[in-house]
This record gives sequence, structure tokens and C-alpha cells, in this order.
Amino acid sequence: MKYILLHGMGQNASSWTETISCLSDKTETVSLELSNFFNERNCTYGKTYALFCEYCNSISEPLNLCGLSIGAVLALNYAIDFPKNINSLILIAPQYDMPKFLLKVQNVLFRFIPQSQFCNIGLKKNDFITLTNSMADIDFTNVLYKINCPVLVICGEKDSVNKKAAIKLTEKLSNAKFVTIDNSGHEVNIDNPQELANAMNTFFDNINSGLYK
Repeated sequence: MKYILLHGMGQNASSWTETISCLSDKTETVSLELSNFFNERNCTYGKTYALFCEYCNSISEPLNLCGLSIGAVLALNYAIDFPKNINSLILIAPQYDMPKFLLKVQNVLFRFIPQSQFCNIGLKKNDFITLTNSMADIDFTNVLYKINCPVLVICGEKDSVNKKAAIKLTEKLSNAKFVTIDNSGHEVNIDNPQELANAMNTFFDNINSGLYK
């Protein structure tokens, strides 16, 4: 069974290296490089999601998706559209109804960041801003009922921006649990990979033991 890890904005596939090293079962774990799904000619969320769906739909077995930030949005979106293809979800610092004001502030700040800082995510700065702007109208509130698989929602204890939304999302899902990771902010996979891996191992062990129905 595939375990697919999706990194967040400003990260790349290697951001999961330490977390993967602490997982009990690494044999079927894949850390995707999201830049492979970015289309520079039309760098929007819709195009990125469409390419991500093509990748996931090419895999015949049930998927365990784990995503951070934009990775969590992609994983959540896919689970809504293709619920039968999903065995489980881990959503880290997720947003299910995009905070438009926060995105606007974020994009203003991005304009002052040097172009060189965007090289590690495979996008030019303007393309990055276009991508985040295209996510402003995302709102999964009315379709969350489609998700019935086991879900683990995670947030770093210092990630005050996303914690409220993460808790609300947990309450709206029929089979979800919420976990806080100590000594970490938004980038839990970098700030505290050991505790994140512990939470993931427990989650998968519970699924395999039949504690999730």
C-alpha cells in the first residue's frame, strides 16, 4: 500500500527525509516533488491539482496521503473527488476554506523576498504568487462529508495561524482525530520530525489493528 508524502510551500521532497527515517515502515513511502506538478506557463492551483490527480489515478492500489500546507490541500481535494482511492489521510496544518486576507498579506510579503529564495521549490517568484492567488476561492466546507476514511489532522503547537482551522476540520470529518506536535511551528516535518513520525506510526498501527472503522 502506497504512502505518499506531500511537502508544503517553500519546501521540497527532501523536507521529509528525517521524518521518513523515523517511520516504522518505509518500504512503500514516496516523497513527491511538487515542482513536477507546477506548470510555469499557467501556474495555477487547478493545473497543479489536475497533474497531481493524473499521478494518483495511475496507481491501482489504495493510497495513504500525507500532506503539509498546500500538500494537505491537494490531499484533501483528491480524497473528496476520489474517496474510493483513499485508504487514509494525514493533513498537517490544513486549510479547507482559504483565509483570503491571510493569502493577500502573504503574497505582499512574498514580493519583498529575493528571487533566489524560490529556487528550491522549482518556481519563479511571480509564478509562486500566481499559484497562491489561484487558491483564494478554495472552500471544501460543503463537500467534506464525502470523506469517510481514517483521518489524522496535525498542527504544530506554535502554528497559531492554522491550528483553529485544523481543529474545525477535525470536527467536520466523520472519522478524524487531532494531534498537536510539541516544539514545532508550521513546518512540523522539519521542526520535530521524530514526534511527527511517532504520531504517523501510531495512526497507521491503529488502522492496521482495526481501531479505525
